[in-house]
Amino acid sequence: MSLQSVRAFLAARAPDIVVLKTAESSATVALAAAAHGVEPAQIAKTLSLRLGDRVVLLVARGDARLDNRKTKAAFGTKPRMLDAGEVERLTGHPVGGVCPFGLAHPLPVYCDVSLRAFAEVVPAAGSPNSALRIAPQRLADLAGAEWVDVCQEPRDAG
Repeated sequence: MSLQSVRAFLAARAPDIVVLKTAESSATVALAAAAHGVEPAQIAKTLSLRLGDRVVLLVARGDARLDNRKTKAAFGTKPRMLDAGEVERLTGHPVGGVCPFGLAHPLPVYCDVSLRAFAEVVPAAGSPNSALRIAPQRLADLAGAEWVDVCQEPRDAG
C-alpha cells in the first residue's frame, strides 16, 4: 500500500518525520489546508507530468499554477498531466495522496522555487488522508529533487 511505502521510506531515511493521518480527506489543496491548519499555499502539491517520452514529478506550493513559458524553457517541452490511472501505476500513490516519497518506480523529482516562501510545507504522504510537515529544502534533499522555477508568481489576495 502507498501509505506503507511512504512510512518505510521515511523510517529508512528520516525516522524523525511523523506521518499525520486525518479522519477526513485531505485529497485537495483546500481540504488539506483545512485539515492541517495552514494556508493553501503551504500545501506542497505533487504534480505528475509527462514531458515528451518521460514522466517527472513536480512539487509546488498549493496555490501555484504552471507557467507555460517557464515550463517549456526549463524542460524543453510543454508538460501534460497524467491521468489518475497512470499516476497510481507509476507512483504507487492514489491521486490526492501523491508525494515524492516511497514511489513504486523511480521518477525524476523537481521542486519549484515557490516552496521556498515557507519554513515548512505540508505534502501528502501516500494516501488521501495522510500528510507530513517538512522544510522545503529537506523535502528536496530526501526526494533527490532538482530546484526549478516553472510556476507563475503568486497573486496577491488584495
